Amino acid sequence: MRSLVAALPGTFSTPVLVVLHIGAYCSELPALLNAAGPVPAKHAEDGETILPGHIYVAPPDRHLIVADERLRLIRGPKENCARPAIDPLFRSVAESYGSDAVGVILTGNLNDGTLGMLEIKRRGGVAISQDPNDAAHPEMPRSAAEHVALDYCLPLAEIPDLLIELVDQKCGKELPMPKTSSQRDRQAPEIINSQTFERPLTVTCPDCGGALKNFKVGSIVKFTCHTGHSYTAENMAAAQFEEMEKVMRAAVRFLNERAEFCLQMAEHGDDGKPDASNEWHAASRQALDRAYKLRDLVEQDWLTPEISRQLASAHDGPDQTGFRG
Repeated sequence: MRSLVAALPGTFSTPVLVVLHIGAYCSELPALLNAAGPVPAKHAEDGETILPGHIYVAPPDRHLIVADERLRLIRGPKENCARPAIDPLFRSVAESYGSDAVGVILTGNLNDGTLGMLEIKRRGGVAISQDPNDAAHPEMPRSAAEHVALDYCLPLAEIPDLLIELVDQKCGKELPMPKTSSQRDRQAPEIINSQTFERPLTVTCPDCGGALKNFKVGSIVKFTCHTGHSYTAENMAAAQFEEMEKVMRAAVRFLNERAEFCLQMAEHGDDGKPDASNEWHAASRQALDRAYKLRDLVEQDWLTPEISRQLASAHDGPDQTGFRG
């Protein structure tokens, strides 16, 4: 990245978005890139406007995406065991910029970025990969070359000139802006920010977590997992709800314990380090606030069709048989 940025001129007029799979570890990449070349680099901030001629780096433990003409940082599920991950960025840029998107994959392990690059190509964008023979870790570039119809596969030293050429070709053309959500709504909807859940492939067993299959025995719906646990629909609903409540109350406990831990750390930091103490106090208040919110959510009334059904069935009993047993 330092080599690439060092070869870009200060007049480079396109925003550059960078993801390095650093996990939750501290990142000094913006400072390194600022020292390497004239294009200003910084960690991206949630909600900020994308400006030309700037380098935006995904901060630790946050996916960086483009949505509604702005940069967004989300703590969505990890992809290929990584957060930040390159694929969410590629997908969002492909959807937002279409044929004006340019994706670049550099040295790296495994096949991260390949699926996102496929989306960039599907939308008519430009796909670039470092030559695997030029990469210290060739797996990511090699995967891209094998699975994507790349437009360019070059040694690292040649990629900056290519990027400058591609930008120069668009000189005089208005800077492409991301599509807004209303524009996206008129197309096939795609989830790029991990806020909407996909339907699960199956429902799992409350006892062991195994996949459940359902079938009818007469008029009764039955659920059975491959290890042998079985439930009627009503009992399954009750067991599922009980397990859900148990997990949510465990989360309340963890949040409360985190609040206490942060409070203890704040007390240890009182002597001589007021800033650190204030941060621990703030973290304690945040954890406690979320614990109360989650507790309130657990204790709200939940829709329970299985109970309503049982009550309706019991009510029907006397009308049909004259007694309840």
